[in-house]
Amino acid sequence: MKINKLLYLHIFFWAIYITGTVLVPYFVFHTKNTIFNITFFITSIICFYINYFIVVPKFFDVDKLYKSFFAFFLSVTAFVMVRYFAEEMFLPQFFGIRNYEKGISFGFYFFDNIFYSSTTIFISTTFWFFKYSIMAEEEKTKLIEAKKSAELQALKMQINPHFIFNSLNNIYSLVYQKSDQALPALEELSRLLRYSTKDLGEDTITLDKEIGYIDSLTALEKLRIKNPELLIIEKNINYPKLNISPMILVPFVENAFKHGNFRDKGFKMKISDENQILHFYLLNHKKERMKDMVSGIGIENVRKRLAILYSKKYELDIQDSETEFIVDLKINLRDE
Repeated sequence: MKINKLLYLHIFFWAIYITGTVLVPYFVFHTKNTIFNITFFITSIICFYINYFIVVPKFFDVDKLYKSFFAFFLSVTAFVMVRYFAEEMFLPQFFGIRNYEKGISFGFYFFDNIFYSSTTIFISTTFWFFKYSIMAEEEKTKLIEAKKSAELQALKMQINPHFIFNSLNNIYSLVYQKSDQALPALEELSRLLRYSTKDLGEDTITLDKEIGYIDSLTALEKLRIKNPELLIIEKNINYPKLNISPMILVPFVENAFKHGNFRDKGFKMKISDENQILHFYLLNHKKERMKDMVSGIGIENVRKRLAILYSKKYELDIQDSETEFIVDLKINLRDE
């Protein structure tokens, strides 16, 4: 987490600070002012975090300069007061020593410490802005992720009713015709619903489950097709446990069954995952009366989800001619 990195930055800064203001003067230059270097270091720490946690968050305002000047004055005053108490009151009282000559006025002390305090305040303010930018970026990322999650959930909910509606229409036709295939069709639908109610709410499912949807859907649709042998399906799956977002492929198959010509042409579907790159190809011939049709909400739904979930990791080519509808989709499913 970036906030933890900021903590390490604070520790690193103070390690450098105490080395330069206390340790090096004492061990290298053998200064006699070590006690004052220590009080200066302690003052710097106290005022650094007064400015960092209280003054800047409460008073600093880029759009209102007077508030920013007030914040700076407040931090300088805090620095001067803490240092004055340590060096001109505490040390003389208990150790009989002082940093400035006795009788020095507070005004001169204040003016003389503006420079020393400014460095501490400037660094403290810079650290605060760095922290603020990190928090703002993390908040922005959370909002984007929340927006994506909400949008994906909405898109998933579009798929489910659309899918059920199509399936019920098919079963209604079988029942109306008093077909013996109506009961098997209901069994296939119940199986599909068990899939969807369990897995549709998940972020990802395994590839074999997604293909299982397609197998069940195809089995359901074959019940109403007079020439099921016209459905040519080729599968070459080497990595069945690859993760994929649910209902990415199914809408294309739904679309083919809904608008395809199955009297004498059927469709051709290929699914493979060579090198963990899913390749889905589907060609279906349109019904004569559907030559000018456009793809439905299911396919538009998939376009949006692919753009959100896979960004630059997918290629989608859809060719919509007068007589054919071709989908050629590749998705890199590697964990990278």
